[in-house]
Parts: sequence; structure tokens; C-alpha cells
Amino acid sequence: MPSSGSRESSRSWRSRAGRVPGTVVVLGFVSLLTDVSTEMVTAVLPLFITVALGLSPMAFGVLDSVYQAATVAARVGGGYTADRLRRPKAVAVAGYGLGVIAKVLLLPAAGVGALSAATGLDRIGKGLRTGPRDALIAGSGPPGTLGRSFGVHRALDTLGALLGPVAAFLLLTAAPGNFDAVFVVAMCVAGLGVLLLIGKVDESRPIATDDADAGAARVTLAGAGRLIAGEARVRRVLLTATVLSALTISDAFLYLVLLKGEAISTHFFPLMFLGTGVVYLAAAVPFGRLADRFGRPRVFIAGHVMILLAYGVAGSGASALAAGATLALLGLYYAATDGVLPAATAAIVPAAYRATVISAVQTCVALGRSLAALTFGALWALTGPSTALWAFAAVLAAALAAVSLIGGLR
Repeated sequence: MPSSGSRESSRSWRSRAGRVPGTVVVLGFVSLLTDVSTEMVTAVLPLFITVALGLSPMAFGVLDSVYQAATVAARVGGGYTADRLRRPKAVAVAGYGLGVIAKVLLLPAAGVGALSAATGLDRIGKGLRTGPRDALIAGSGPPGTLGRSFGVHRALDTLGALLGPVAAFLLLTAAPGNFDAVFVVAMCVAGLGVLLLIGKVDESRPIATDDADAGAARVTLAGAGRLIAGEARVRRVLLTATVLSALTISDAFLYLVLLKGEAISTHFFPLMFLGTGVVYLAAAVPFGRLADRFGRPRVFIAGHVMILLAYGVAGSGASALAAGATLALLGLYYAATDGVLPAATAAIVPAAYRATVISAVQTCVALGRSLAALTFGALWALTGPSTALWAFAAVLAAALAAVSLIGGLR
């Protein structure tokens, strides 16, 4: 017979099943502020690099690769440290703090080396915080509503991503070419996010209640390795995430393709990120609910079909309509993948190793996207943007067909 404690815990989960836990909402606002800061910088960085500094698309590809690859060791280290010490909030605070410092380093940046250092530090901070933060989200509510919880968090996160480009656009409109003003405001907003995390998220809250003995065993790297080696579903998630991310080029590259094809003008370039953010904001929670209802792997694969279509649209048209369709498809891609992947991962691993395995999956994604940035930048330099885009589309289509045949993330 279940104990009274078990019955009380079960009733508590059921009573919370219809709403999103407060911890998720607070973490969502932390991410909102951080993304306002980050996307202010991201929205102007391609222009800063290619226009203000006069660097080539290949140089941007190298920088974008550093931007992605810098998270690799940090993601694994952040997740493992959070599980080992059982201090996810402390590790997340350190990661968000590095993001603030990175904005300071952007002020004197005048070349690829300085930019790489600043963006690399920012990505290290992102790598440190993402796994612990997602573990906190996953442990805040019942397993059956993981998609909804991640959807709400990503919606707030995306609202920040939406506001960031607007802020950058307004600042550059008021002071054309004054990139330092953008970097200073971004630094201040990021600092507010760190203060909110420190003051409003309770680290003493348990990150899981579904496994009674989840925290009993000592977390080790060897234990994480045995978990991955012995669990086929985890291996499939890692492999699928790696392959598909290696065929996913960054938003900025797609926008530069549209800019090169004269579908958009330089003045409106920062607003491209706004358009994607609007769609993501509207679709994040609905896609999270769809993932909970119909299966997270199916929704994740559907998201990559969306970006495949975005490749086709961006590569075939040089019109405002093509630009709008590309933005919409990118927003749907993020809504179907960004929160769904950690939700799918959290559902198949023990609570004690949740941050570690989520971070491992995100590391695979970062490695894949780093490879994609280098490959696409090189193909652009050798063959031009249109040919490079169609090459990526062809290989991604083949990969999606293969994933569907072998069962994907199931």
C-alpha cells in the first residue's frame, strides 16, 4: 500500500499539472532579460563584422564556429558540476555572470581575435548555465507536462529575443554606427537577469521527486558514461541531435543569404531576428503541448522539416515574401526543437544525472552547429551562397529520411 507521503506527493503533482510552476516562470524571466542582452548583440554582430570591420563571410563563419564550439567543454562541465554538487542554481549564476563580462569585452573589440574572445566567453557562460537551468525546469513539475514547462520558459526566453533586436534597431537608428551603445545597454540588462536569478530562485528546492533514490548514489563521469552506453534511447538522442545540428546553419547565415540576394536591406537586417522571434513566441507553448500529447521525437523531427523548407525558400527567392516565409519557418523550427529536445532527454534519464545528460546532448548540438558554420562558410566562399544552401538542403533531406526509417529519437 502506498505511504501517506507518496499519496500526498501524488496529489501535489496532480494539483500542479494544470499550471506551470513558479520556478519555471522566474527562470523564464531570467532568460528573457539575458536574451534581450544577447540578441541585441547577435542582431548587430553580422553587420559589425562584415560592414564596420570589413571582414569576409568566411571570417564570419570562423567566428560563428567559435561561438558554437566554445560551449562544448562548458556544457559538459556545467551539467556535471551541477549534478555532482547538487547546486544547479550556483552553476547557472556563474554562467549568466560570464555573459555580463563578455559584453564588457566587446567594447574594445576591433578584430577577429578580440571578437572571438568576447563571443567565446559568452558561449562558455551559456554552456555552463543551460544544463543546470534546464534541470531546474525539468524538476519543477510532473514528467507528463515537461513539454509545456519548457514551452513556457522558451516563450519568455523568446520574448527577450524579440525585444533585443528592437532595442538594437532603435539604438542604431538614434545613433547610426554606434555599436558601443548597444554593447553597454546589453551589459546592463544582462546584469539585471543575474540579480533576479540570485534573488528569486530557491536552490534548496529539490530538482526531482519522481525517483526516490535519485540523489542517493554519487554522481560520477564513469556513471554518466555507463548510463549513455547502456541506454539505447539516450544514444539515439545523442546521435540524432549531432547529425541534424551539423546540417543546421545559423539564422545569421540565412539572413546574410537573403541580404546577398537583395530580399532585405541592410537597414532592416536587425529586424530579421524580430520576425523569427514573433513566430517562435507564438508557437513555443502550443508546440510544447503537442510534444506532450503526440510525442516529443515526432515534433522534434517536424521542426527540422521546417528548417529544410526555410533553406528552399531562402535559396529560391529574392523577395520580401521569401524573406517573410523564411522567418516564419525559422520560428516554427525553434518552437518545435529548442525546448522539445531537453524535455525529451529529461524524460528518459534518472534525475541524478539529468543536468549531465541534458548538457551532453546540448554539447552534441553545439559541436554539430560549429561544424555547420565552418562548412557553410567554406562552401559560400567556394561556390556562392545559393549553391551552399542547396547542398545543405539536399544532405539534410537525406538525413531526415534516414532518421525516419531507423526510428529517430524513439
